[in-house]
Amino acid sequence: MPRHTLSVLVQDQPGVLARISALFARRGYNIESLAVGTTETDGHSRMTIVIDVDEHALEQITKQLNKLINVLKIVEFDDESVVARELMLIKVRADESSRAAVLQVVELFRAKVVDVANDAVTVEATGSREKLEALLEVLQPHGIKEIVQSGVVALARGSRAMGDHSLRSADRTA
Repeated sequence: MPRHTLSVLVQDQPGVLARISALFARRGYNIESLAVGTTETDGHSRMTIVIDVDEHALEQITKQLNKLINVLKIVEFDDESVVARELMLIKVRADESSRAAVLQVVELFRAKVVDVANDAVTVEATGSREKLEALLEVLQPHGIKEIVQSGVVALARGSRAMGDHSLRSADRTA
């Protein structure tokens, strides 16, 4: 199934996240990635939701989201029109014999070391899902002890903003 990235502008009020995630759960759709944060406008938050569904299911989800009172606008991004990034923290085994090799990989991927212990380093990496997966693949032989990953955050490329009507969206004024 195709992956879809939705940017959902919502009123920043208690329970909005619960209502939106419950909508997906009730319909049996799995959220692959979910990130929520403040926006440039006080009282509004932006949710970036990544889901793997067909076009019909996407249309149904969008219609149901628009019925929620706190949802102000929904934009679906396509791969060409979006800048999308994830954050990953990776704790990698790195004793004296392997530390130099691990640090070389970190530099190659333009990641950075944020913590060092006698037997491990913690690496911070940001980028596309593909970049992060490639980094994990290269670090795997050294021994990954722990991983934590954020959800996708995304914005339209160029000067276009969520308020622009040139993006494919379902818009509702509050």
